[in-house]
Amino acid sequence: MIVKNDFSKGSVVKNIMNMAIPMILAQLVNVLYSVVDRIYIGKIPENSFQALTGIGVCLPIISMVTAFANLFGMGGAPLCSIERGRGNNEEAENIMGNSFIMLVTSGVLLTILGLIIRKPMLYLFGASDATFVFANQYITIYLLGNVFVMISLGMNQFINAQGFGRIAMSTVVLGAAANIILDPIFIFIFNMGVRGAALATIISQFLSSLWVVKFLISKEAILKLNKNSFILKKDRAIRIIMLGTSGFAMQFTNSLVQILCNSTLQVFGGDLYVGIMTVINSIREILSLPVSGLSNGAQPVIGFNYGARKYKRVISSIKFITIASVTFNTVMWVLLQSFPGFFIRVFNSDPDVLRAGIPVTRIFYSCFFIMALQYAGQTTFIALGKSKNAVFFSMFRKVILVIPLVILLPRFLGLGSNGVFLSEPISEFIGGIACYTTMIMTVRKELKEENQQDK
Repeated sequence: MIVKNDFSKGSVVKNIMNMAIPMILAQLVNVLYSVVDRIYIGKIPENSFQALTGIGVCLPIISMVTAFANLFGMGGAPLCSIERGRGNNEEAENIMGNSFIMLVTSGVLLTILGLIIRKPMLYLFGASDATFVFANQYITIYLLGNVFVMISLGMNQFINAQGFGRIAMSTVVLGAAANIILDPIFIFIFNMGVRGAALATIISQFLSSLWVVKFLISKEAILKLNKNSFILKKDRAIRIIMLGTSGFAMQFTNSLVQILCNSTLQVFGGDLYVGIMTVINSIREILSLPVSGLSNGAQPVIGFNYGARKYKRVISSIKFITIASVTFNTVMWVLLQSFPGFFIRVFNSDPDVLRAGIPVTRIFYSCFFIMALQYAGQTTFIALGKSKNAVFFSMFRKVILVIPLVILLPRFLGLGSNGVFLSEPISEFIGGIACYTTMIMTVRKELKEENQQDK
């Protein structure tokens, strides 16, 4: 039987790059959904930095929505790759259908809950009286488009899992192009400000979600959405959730860290430093894209070969993504340390922002090159279906390391706002090395043992 998009044949590097390049471009465009909003908001004639800070307060909520998209999207997609590698397309379709239903349901529930508690939530997340009005305007409209966000982010994973990297890229290109066009129209021409940025985003996500669903029910798709696959099965749902918990934990704990950082910075530095953290997080979203895209592109290749028992190809894949990720992050680290002001000016050129932002940007990114090891380790664990390992290291860096550091460094070591920014490189150094070392010691050993058993 001929298997379409058979990753067990041909060059491992070529297979990964064929998947990764479209994913990198797709994620680059995807980030434009939110980052372009911030760039335009930072150029508003009046109250631009307060408006930008208000959007920054909303980022933890957006991260929470992404976390649930990861829970069911990143949870189901690797399982699809494994089942497809085994030749079991019927179960792969059932996994995809169950994930779709859980994405839609959770999207509706998150919208209702978010609209009910948004005011106390925004103040808890670091809003002040000056920035609340902007945060409230943005998040109210954004939450109304929650279901579209869930479908476009979560279900696009299944297009990628089938080997259609270019189609997956087209999903986000369509939405992001619409966002780039609509943003200046709504923000400046219609004078809607922050509301216009939010409206442009949800319209764009609607178009992306429509594209995803249209492809997954088309004849071109290997695995198709169908009514029979929508029937939830307990064991299958648990498998999806367990594997997706890693991606969920990474985003949800990232949201918790953003909340804690914003609230701590509000105490020690006020709106200025909350806004600077918004800029720094925006820079990281852009610079993390290539490694994130490479990781996502490698997952179906690793998962397929693992399911097909091609263990040497799995090890070759791990080596490649490690070398490529560390190399890229090291180059970015050099640029960030050398020209931090250049990156900050993309979002805001206020002299006070540059004065305070340049030194803390250097602190925040001082161990950026090490973070590549975390990505490589997490990618391998997820691709091989090792949810417990993936979840542990997601929680280890953010919960066990970052959260205590953000609490302790500013208060008990007298570092103030600098302590908040210093917590990131410390956690990257310890977490990245711990995750990758554990993966090397356990996963590679297991693959070699299984390979010997097959001989």
